[in-house]
Amino acid sequence: MLARDVPHTIDAFHRGRFHLLQPAAKGHRSGVDAMILAATVPSGFSGRVADLGAGAGAAGLAVLSRCPDASAALVERSDYMAAFARNSLDLPQNAPLSGRAKVIEADVTLAGKARISAGLGDNEFDFAIMNPPFNLPTDRSTPDPVKAEAHVMTPGMMEQWIRTAAAIVKPGGGIGIIARPTSIADLLDALKGRFGGLMIVPVQPRPQEAAIRIVIKGTRGSRAGLTLEPALVMHHASGNGFTERADAINNGLAALF
Repeated sequence: MLARDVPHTIDAFHRGRFHLLQPAAKGHRSGVDAMILAATVPSGFSGRVADLGAGAGAAGLAVLSRCPDASAALVERSDYMAAFARNSLDLPQNAPLSGRAKVIEADVTLAGKARISAGLGDNEFDFAIMNPPFNLPTDRSTPDPVKAEAHVMTPGMMEQWIRTAAAIVKPGGGIGIIARPTSIADLLDALKGRFGGLMIVPVQPRPQEAAIRIVIKGTRGSRAGLTLEPALVMHHASGNGFTERADAINNGLAALF
């Protein structure tokens, strides 16, 4: 399938430094969450990052936009969304980045030989980032099956995704996750014994409002303790403008940590 042959938009990110071809109707569309996730990778990163559940590739490409010596594997299970990722790499606006990225069409939950055969070998990456499905099956569902696959978690999913990250990331490598606060217990359980030195950033819409996302960064094999970092506040107490920090992260001008 050519994603550009179905209804789509071409959206600019990082103030036009890269673009994404995204579905206009059916399927998952990326936005600010993906930019925050990409910001878990440190500035100056020069290794190989795996964007697990990449969709059209927003987070992975955002890493490449900010880190000119990095490379990325965009890992996506859905053939529909993988086509959007491939077509995004083909956009002429992305020519400075596309040579450093490739799409791997694979299920993140694969294990052992099946995972390796799909192109996700042991200790091949320096960093893994993920925005796993975090809606509960009891949440109001979407009639769009592609979007539902991207948004609704299945039993044991957090454990399976982090197991894969621990297998493919080198010792001392990193992991970055964005999720709902309600997922924190499952995430910490899955990370235990695999990734340490965990740093958690709550993401608040406004200073006076509760967090709607959490971001976790960790190091494979580290025995360092957990720290709760200052919150990322997206907007001021009133108005719709981004805070200075949120604007810098959303536009690829700063890392989160």
